[in-house]
Amino acid sequence: MEQTGILEQIKAVFPCPEQDIRTYSPLALAYIGDGIYELVVRTVIVEKANRRNGDLHRMSVRYVRAENQAKMAETLKPFFTEEEGDVFRRGRNASPHSVAKNARRSDYHKATGFEALMGYLYLTGRTERMLELIRRGMEALEDGGADK
Repeated sequence: MEQTGILEQIKAVFPCPEQDIRTYSPLALAYIGDGIYELVVRTVIVEKANRRNGDLHRMSVRYVRAENQAKMAETLKPFFTEEEGDVFRRGRNASPHSVAKNARRSDYHKATGFEALMGYLYLTGRTERMLELIRRGMEALEDGGADK
């Protein structure tokens, strides 16, 4: 039996008109990227540890904080393809209407770029590449001592 990814399943159940992803705003890409990135982080954490919700939340916050996403982005930039670098820069240079509390503006912009790239990879069906970058980023945070 052939396995399909969640994106293909969503598109099959909720038919939407095809759109050129190049027309998506970087903030729209960051919006979906934020969600898919958090889903990956939560999945990894739950799979590693069956714990109370509060503990799971504290563990996931380590990876989803803007400051740590910015650190991940800086670590990953040398591994980006030219296309990925362009998407990251578009997201980083976008003008969000708000900035997360407890986040420096520069970190928030880099985190938005990271999320835009995750959204772009997800929506283009490149989940294997998305997961590879997330894995490298998470490992770099663990090795480098991410803020808790």
